[in-house]
Formats: sequence, structure tokens, C-alpha cells
Amino acid sequence: MVLAVIETGGKQYLIAPGQKIKIEKIKGVKEGEKIVFDKALLFVDEKGEITIGQPYISGMQITAECEELGRTKKIIVFRYHSKTRYKKKKSHRQPFMKVSIKSII
Repeated sequence: MVLAVIETGGKQYLIAPGQKIKIEKIKGVKEGEKIVFDKALLFVDEKGEITIGQPYISGMQITAECEELGRTKKIIVFRYHSKTRYKKKKSHRQPFMKVSIKSII
């Protein structure tokens, strides 16, 4: 089984071909477009041999396709200080991309 660890959006993901993952939104990418990830940190081939990058593996490309763009559920941020009548309420919806991994080269 081929596996890789990639870095995107400040996070690391363990991926395999055919897998679908939710990642941070990448600006300028629309639904149906191809994406190439070149920041591969680790690669495991069919034989089980492991390649570790320092910090990235040079020449490695992971191709994926954007399937869906969206926003997560609303997160409420509530700040409160007791005895001082201080309270603030904010909300936030984080944008995401649902990506299907096509190949690891």
C-alpha cells in the first residue's frame, strides 16, 4: 500500500491514492480543478520502504482533484470575565475543500 504524509494549510495529512480528505481552502482553486501537492514529508512505497524528507522530499508530486468547496458548522467564541460585566460573543465558519487523492508520484 502506497502512503504519504503531505503538508498543506499548516497541517499534516496521511494520505493514500483514492482517499478523500477535508483540507484548508486554497485560494484560486475551484471545484473540479486539479491540485498538485509538492510538500511531501514522508513516502512509503509498495515494498514497505520508507523515504523521509529533510524537511520535504524533492521531486515528489501528489495529484488531487477538488470535489467540493464549503464552510464548516458555526463555531461560537464566547469570552466572559466574572464580576466585571465583560462578555463578548463572536462566531466563525471556517472554509474547507474536500479533495480526492488521484496519484502519488
